[in-house]
Amino acid sequence: CPTAGLSRVLRVLPASLRAVGARQRRPCCRLVAGAGRCRPGTPPLPPLEVTREAPEVPEKGPQSGKSFAAHFVEVRVHARTGEVHVVRVVSAIDAGRIMNPKTAQGQVYGAITWGLGLALMEDAVLDHRFGRITNADLANYHVPTNADIPTNIDVIFIDKPDMYLDPMGAKGLGEIGIVGFSAAIANAVFHATGKRVRELPITPDKLM
Repeated sequence: CPTAGLSRVLRVLPASLRAVGARQRRPCCRLVAGAGRCRPGTPPLPPLEVTREAPEVPEKGPQSGKSFAAHFVEVRVHARTGEVHVVRVVSAIDAGRIMNPKTAQGQVYGAITWGLGLALMEDAVLDHRFGRITNADLANYHVPTNADIPTNIDVIFIDKPDMYLDPMGAKGLGEIGIVGFSAAIANAVFHATGKRVRELPITPDKLM
């Protein structure tokens, strides 16, 4: 339902959705209700097509609108077992103007956690005969826990607005924190052990 989880300020009226006090009504419940009544063998709903022409904008030139990041990782590798522990992370990120530093920092922390899991433990095992994942549960598909996350994490934002492509000077920060992080761990492992691992995850058996 399009109103699931929304505020009580919204009410569902016959054949329309509208905010309380709003004058304009948008007929969309009819389509939603009709889709719910469809049964096997009944004809599909008529297609709904909406088109709009975008205004022409001047050519921006060769400038990139992407965000950039550099990751630095310090690891410790057990000489006998080959276990890898990430002990320090420094991430420098250029994402234009940072609108909310606390939220942005949390976003990068999550990306670092994700990247650590991809680099050291997450491994989906596929049964090629039947096309099924054989470790499709958290007991066999390992993900990072609090004990795996380094306590020394520094996130540095350049915080330089890019006014050329965006009037707010902001850029995307969705997954820039994870891009290159696994490679940084692999480089740190190579520096510590002299072994170049080119297939993730970097498990102890690949270092022994």
